[in-house]
Amino acid sequence: MVKRLPAGRALGGLLALGVLCGCGQAAAAPAADVINVTTSACGTGWQHPTAGVQTLQIHNSASSAVEVTLVNAYNGAVYARVEGVGPGTTRAMPVDVGSGAYTFECDGNTYGNRTGPMVRVPGHVRGGTAIAPVGVSEMSAATAQEAAYVRSGLATVARQTAALAALIKEGNLAAARGTWLTAHMSWERLGSAYGMFGPYDDEVDGTPFGLVRGVYDPAFTGFYRVEYGLWHGQPAAELSGPANTLAVDVRSLVTAYPGMALLPQLALSDLALRTHEVLENAMQQQLSGEDDFGSGTTLATLAAGIDATRAQLGFLHPLLATRDHNLAALYGWLNRLQDLVDAAKTSRGWTPASQLGAGQREELDAAAGQTLQLLALIPPMFEADPNP
Repeated sequence: MVKRLPAGRALGGLLALGVLCGCGQAAAAPAADVINVTTSACGTGWQHPTAGVQTLQIHNSASSAVEVTLVNAYNGAVYARVEGVGPGTTRAMPVDVGSGAYTFECDGNTYGNRTGPMVRVPGHVRGGTAIAPVGVSEMSAATAQEAAYVRSGLATVARQTAALAALIKEGNLAAARGTWLTAHMSWERLGSAYGMFGPYDDEVDGTPFGLVRGVYDPAFTGFYRVEYGLWHGQPAAELSGPANTLAVDVRSLVTAYPGMALLPQLALSDLALRTHEVLENAMQQQLSGEDDFGSGTTLATLAAGIDATRAQLGFLHPLLATRDHNLAALYGWLNRLQDLVDAAKTSRGWTPASQLGAGQREELDAAAGQTLQLLALIPPMFEADPNP
């Protein structure tokens, strides 16, 4: 079964931090300095520490790839980061430098962890905004709230899929269609994009794409398998097996989930990543109608993805309030997107994605694009250290 992989993150931190390094009271851009990383030293060579918007050149002469981060020397707040600087290569680091004390940190799987010398930038110039490190208590609070939310949501999905299986066994397929949609939206509100539940993701919510026999392949299981049968005239006797399998898989996940807990730093990083990728996945698969297997309810699934995004932003809100200066704009665009999606629900039910008018689709695409652009700034703020 095809597994959807996360989007590449190699440049994510640099791009997002580049946006955060906005214009302060900056002087004209000084000449670029070359910052050196060697086998034994990190971040040497900043010969002209001048305030202003500038592009530092990071050169790695060590024998392994490194990640180089410019931080506040006193509190570790991050100003800029360049990932994956290979041996013998030079990468650009755009940054808005203000007056203060700075140092470089270098990390790599085989390089280790090194901190460079302190460099002082004189004067009283305000520079770009730094991202403060997250304390252990803050980290634990956010991830504990998410874990409780997921546990509660999984229990709900378990009850609903059991009810779905019972309705199908009784032959009440009309009622089963409504229960299927309710259960599937509950599942999507968990925000399980990109492997949150390991192999259970494919078992519970996988698609037939890539399977030898497609929708007829025995490996095609889960919500979409049941959807296909309910909306393609399959009798209760044929659907009882897939419905029971779905209910059993969800119950198994309820039992397994506590053992999937990550260390707090990794859990926070994963949570922050999914604030962007849950909605990105929903836009790609649901607004396109690709994951419609007969019910025509992919916009309902998209609405549930927005609910999941709001929940995740809620867990992160105490951290984002002091780190993300685009938060008000983000919620404004998310509200706009939600209004447009909600408008697709009529007294007759959800409008299939294939029946959206050109104007509706353009408005949805525009609101989604703006929302995703602002959500993309969040994951780099909480990216886990590759060498904890």
